[in-house]
Amino acid sequence: MNTFNNNNNKFNKKKVVFIMGATGTGKSRLSVDLATHFRAEIINSDEIQVYKGLEIVTNRITHAEKQGVRHYLLGEIDPDSNLKTEDFCLKSNIYIEIILKAQCVPIIVGRSNSYIEKLVEDPVFMFKHKYGGCFIWIAVEQSVLNRRVDTRVDEMINGGLVDEVRQIFIPDADYTKGIRLSIGVPEMAKYLREEKNIDGDDESKKMILEASISSTKRNTRI
Repeated sequence: MNTFNNNNNKFNKKKVVFIMGATGTGKSRLSVDLATHFRAEIINSDEIQVYKGLEIVTNRITHAEKQGVRHYLLGEIDPDSNLKTEDFCLKSNIYIEIILKAQCVPIIVGRSNSYIEKLVEDPVFMFKHKYGGCFIWIAVEQSVLNRRVDTRVDEMINGGLVDEVRQIFIPDADYTKGIRLSIGVPEMAKYLREEKNIDGDDESKKMILEASISSTKRNTRI
């Protein structure tokens, strides 16, 4: 009888959906597609997109792409702060309950597996006690993914990535925390430092910029 009750409780738990995968695999698009079909709301678990600012660099989902689906922890955190894993878990637990009370399904989406592992596995947050999890991993063949990432970075450059980084560029800033950790910021910061030293030499500027773009593509694929 106890075994039956335990199994019954397991199936009666409220469900939380997780969508995971590498950068460029289409996690955001899938999450919105599911949310519009199943009445769901989305919690962002990308460790960089949680911060305010740098919409181009972080490739944040646009207002139109959201299709009216509510998103949490997306551009909420002060860009100069450092959101710890524990803070993410505490905020996610609050948002999960808000979403469930609205009779919606929580979808947690992003590439920061350390956030998700802490939320699900750490007994402090009691995730397994309270919820059932459905995990979706999006896999894309590496050569296809590499081409997709390269195209995305080129589009971001054309969309104003360099100028966006220029707006927050401080030569001696701490690039090891907050939004300055975002791939594309340290790479372009290197270009912006060199830019001042080669004023008027357009060919050298072009070469350094191309090297920074290549570094951004390479680091995005990791």
